[in-house]
Amino acid sequence: QVADRQYSEMMSQARAAGALDANAAQVQRVRTITQRLIAQVGAFRPDAASWPWEIHVISSDDVNAWCMPGGKMAIYTGLINRIKPTDDELAAVLGHEMAHALREHSREQISQQMAAQVGLSVLSAVTGVAAQGDLGKALTNVMFTLPNSRTHESEADLIGVELAARAGYDPRAAVTLWQKMAALSGGGAPPEFLSTHPSASTRSAELQRNAEKVMPLYEAARR
Repeated sequence: QVADRQYSEMMSQARAAGALDANAAQVQRVRTITQRLIAQVGAFRPDAASWPWEIHVISSDDVNAWCMPGGKMAIYTGLINRIKPTDDELAAVLGHEMAHALREHSREQISQQMAAQVGLSVLSAVTGVAAQGDLGKALTNVMFTLPNSRTHESEADLIGVELAARAGYDPRAAVTLWQKMAALSGGGAPPEFLSTHPSASTRSAELQRNAEKVMPLYEAARR
């Protein structure tokens, strides 16, 4: 319910700014791919087939896409215009974001953050040092939150390539997509152990292995 309200507010703001679904061709392309992916979500959780899925294209230079709990999605024109993804690569992006919603990663992250606060309180009691301010926040992130976030990203990669394959999109495109993402960053990403995303090399290797595993699904969908 919170996600629905937030999504509605964000889309209203984008519409007021003239940034919502400004390019009809982009919107049609994105929605066509998304609908094919949605048709396959029942393989992961049957109830998701009846979610009120929705996607919009927002005019922004940010290279980003996301899916809220319950299937409310957005993709930014910065990703489309700067990455210039093929349809297969775009399916990899959207499938990855949909996987976060299918696995309820947002709900898990909230639980993890609550557990992190408890863990930090215990640490403070043992050491006698009050964990406050930026240092306390950084310690919470490194010790408790970030490793779980990387797990979520890897899981979303795994489900995303299978979702794309089932929808008839080449799962190997996930590899070229993240290579493009890495090239765009210009090597400016933080070290893997301080990032919520796996490193580019780790991600590419895992995606390659996962894509090969689901190739039979892709080939069956293309027949």
